[in-house]
Amino acid sequence: MEKKSAERQGQALSLPAWFDGRVVGLVLACKALLFLYGVQAYVVWKNEWVGAFHNWLAIWNRWDAPHYLDIARTGYVPAGVESRWIVFFPLYPWLVRAASFVLRDELVAALFVSGVASVAAGLLLYRLARADGEPEEVARASVFYLLVFPTAYFLHIGYTESLFLALVLGAFLAARVRSWRVAGLLGGLAAMARINGVVLLPALAFEAWDDYRGAGRRARAEWLWLLLPGAGLGGYLLINWWVLGDPRAFLQIQGEHWFKSPTWPWVGIRGAWNSIWTLAPSEALMVGWQEFFFILLGLGLTVWAWLRLRASYAVWMTCNWLVWTCTKFALSVPRYTLVLFPAFILLGRLRASRPAWGAAVVVWSLLMLGLFAARFAQGYWAF
Repeated sequence: MEKKSAERQGQALSLPAWFDGRVVGLVLACKALLFLYGVQAYVVWKNEWVGAFHNWLAIWNRWDAPHYLDIARTGYVPAGVESRWIVFFPLYPWLVRAASFVLRDELVAALFVSGVASVAAGLLLYRLARADGEPEEVARASVFYLLVFPTAYFLHIGYTESLFLALVLGAFLAARVRSWRVAGLLGGLAAMARINGVVLLPALAFEAWDDYRGAGRRARAEWLWLLLPGAGLGGYLLINWWVLGDPRAFLQIQGEHWFKSPTWPWVGIRGAWNSIWTLAPSEALMVGWQEFFFILLGLGLTVWAWLRLRASYAVWMTCNWLVWTCTKFALSVPRYTLVLFPAFILLGRLRASRPAWGAAVVVWSLLMLGLFAARFAQGYWAF
């Protein structure tokens, strides 16, 4: 009996055992509902018809999304307004460009890449929760909370969230099953998708430390693969140097045009708080209160993770929170919170242990998701 139980556990942790039809169905259903809702919100508030099906997709091509399409078409350029797009990391637009060779349309290709990645993220979150020993109810609830999170629409449109999250979850799952080479490779790709991919260096180091303690305190050469997130960031810096002659060019551009430069966390937090009282009502709510609230939410979830989850998960959340807040202008924190995947495992546990509290979180998430998604589809700022 013990042998069979061990075999079943090994199968549950093996990397190929990742597909689950119910998770895929849930992700695709949420995706379809979001696109239908976006069209209806656009028609009601704009009082005009969307038109052809391609326009149904185009209403989501807002803010940063067109910049990724520009990079997919022409690459990084050294002059003009488009030179600012160097602040956007290369992996996602490269994949969009590759997909567009087949699909013949950059926007469709971007949604395809995000769509595949969102399905992968759902599957990997479910598998990772199960690998951690969570009951099936908690694992499925974790995926559900991810998909109904207030900014979950970014998982389905032309942004990097779904790709980055899938790579991060894959890296953590690989580390959990001690496949260090896969963990390192996925971590290196994550660092080519977003700057906070480099946070995998300290986070996965805790998984290596856990392996070290469990293996009789013997070092493994395979742990060197976990340095690849640093190499991924190095590749992005090399692109900066090649295009603009300075590996740190993106930092200067972020400071000049996005008003984001490194500083102590309380500077950005204080700025968000002050925005609540100094801006017009709509901006005070979106740029002030929501940013400030999600900063506090992320901090609270991070403390919760330190108390209830693996050290590697808590390190991931802590370092990400610091990346977002150590800036002069705290912006898009509600969107960035999506990558705090351990939070969704905690919420899955909450739903199982305290259903009323879990239901209250779902109601809040859906209300905010509807508000933010409707604003975004109409072209208004929503992180």
